[in-house]
Amino acid sequence: MKAQTRNAVAAAAVLLALGAVPFLAGKFAIYLTMRIMLLGIFAVGYNLLLGQTGLLSFGHGAFYAAGAYGLGLFGVHVSTHPLLGVAAGVVAAVLLALLVGYLCVRHTEIYFAMLTLACGMMAFSFFWNAREITGGDDGLIGIMRAPVSLFGAVDIPIGKDGQFYFFVLFFFALSVWAVHRIRRSPFGLSLAGIRENARRSEFAGIPVRRYRLAVFVLSGAFAGLAGSLEALLESNARPFMAHWTHSAEPVLVSLLGGLSSLAGPLVGSAIYIAMREIIQRFTENWMLGFGIVLLVIIMGFRGGVMGTLSAWFRKAAAPREG
Repeated sequence: MKAQTRNAVAAAAVLLALGAVPFLAGKFAIYLTMRIMLLGIFAVGYNLLLGQTGLLSFGHGAFYAAGAYGLGLFGVHVSTHPLLGVAAGVVAAVLLALLVGYLCVRHTEIYFAMLTLACGMMAFSFFWNAREITGGDDGLIGIMRAPVSLFGAVDIPIGKDGQFYFFVLFFFALSVWAVHRIRRSPFGLSLAGIRENARRSEFAGIPVRRYRLAVFVLSGAFAGLAGSLEALLESNARPFMAHWTHSAEPVLVSLLGGLSSLAGPLVGSAIYIAMREIIQRFTENWMLGFGIVLLVIIMGFRGGVMGTLSAWFRKAAAPREG
């Protein structure tokens, strides 16, 4: 079986399994799976920047928060239509990413990372202090899950978690498909070339700075999408969505799952959420235990879980091919 066929079969199986969750699992499992999908959207978009282009950002929480507040403010002042609210959240994240990216992509490596961190913390300060707009430290509360109205003829309710689950699943599948297409496109291959050798790519005629800005904005759009969906899930938007600790989550899950593949951040998201929930049940000092387990996994699986498994499978198949 060819690799593309295997990947398509695996993707279909995962999609079917996710679609069956609301019919087979309880409320908590449904909620937990939605959290995994939201982190997965955040992480696969972020991995376009880190894994595909080699740029490390510590400010993506700002775009996540922009998506959440964009949807919330749009719902309060304009319309409660979920699809329009999600679109407003993504647009808010894209505009912020365009501004931050324009300032940051002129630099690389540690300078880029520190600039994104500074911009992210400025956004956090704004969301925290602009009480008249954002609700301050209380956040923006009371965000409604209105039915999805299609062409004014069909209303699809998403008020209950079991209903909203399929709304999240739709955007999760769409995001994974979109990132897959981007990675395989000439644009995605150019990004990989920039990661390997930016100067050589520039000599080959690739406008490196513009490509970095484009992928930064794209990555911010996925962060905004995840943030807007979380605002609908939790019925609020909070300043700590923009904090640097939240920006570190997609970095951790990408390292856990593996930077080199599309599946890596998705597997990392599932491991991260599940491991955090399990450790929290056994100890109050869960962050210490969580950090130790993370350290063991990251040091033991140097290419991430997916990278290590792929290497094992290649070694197992090598004798048969010979």
